[in-house]
Amino acid sequence: GIGQDVTELTCARKEFERKLESAANQDVLTSLPNRRYFYEFSEEIFALHKRYGDACSIAFLDLDFFKKVNDTWGHEIGNQALIQTSQLLKSTTRKLDIPCRYGGEEFALILPTTDLLTGTRVAERIRSAIAATPLVFTDTQGQAQQIEINASLGVDVFSHRDNDTPEGFVARVDALLYQAKENGRNQVVHGVHSDMSPTATVTTDEKDALFGLFDE
Repeated sequence: GIGQDVTELTCARKEFERKLESAANQDVLTSLPNRRYFYEFSEEIFALHKRYGDACSIAFLDLDFFKKVNDTWGHEIGNQALIQTSQLLKSTTRKLDIPCRYGGEEFALILPTTDLLTGTRVAERIRSAIAATPLVFTDTQGQAQQIEINASLGVDVFSHRDNDTPEGFVARVDALLYQAKENGRNQVVHGVHSDMSPTATVTTDEKDALFGLFDE
C-alpha cells in the first residue's frame, strides 16, 4: 500500500526530473517545468494516486491585473514579476511538490500525497507570501519603484473516489481559479468536499525520505 505508493512516486519523480533536463520541458524565463511537463507528470501522478487510494491536490495560480504591470512598466518588469513569483513558489512548497509555469502569468502546482485541507493551506501560504513581497526595481530614470503583486488561486483534490479524467479535473481547478477572480481576486477558492480533515496517507518518516531525495 503506502510503501509501494512512495516507492513508485519516487521513481516517477526521478524519471520526470530526467525529462526536465530537456529544454522542451522547461520554461525558459523561470526555469520551472512548463505546461507540457505539467500534463505529462500530472497524468502519471493521478494514475498512481488512483491506484493506491491516495489524494493528490492541484492548485492553479494567476497573477492579478498583470496586464497593468506590463502596460505601465513594460514587459521586462513584468518578466521580473514572473521570476519573483516562481522563486516564491519554490521557497514556499515542499521538495516533493511540482510548481510549473502554465503559461503567461498563470502557474500550476502539483501536490502529491496531499489532501484538500493541506492543499488549501499551501495555496493560502503562497498567496500570502506573494502579497507580502512587492517587486522592487529601478526604473529608467534611476528611481526606486515598488509594485504590489497579488495572486488568485484555485485548488482541489483528486482522489481514488473521483471519476474525473485528468483533463476534467484540471478544468475543475481552472474553474475554481476563475471563481477566485470573480470573487474579487487575491484569494484562494477550494473545491467543495464534505471531508476537509487531514489524511495520514504518508508517514512523517516516509515524507522525510521523499524530501531528502529531492533536495537540491
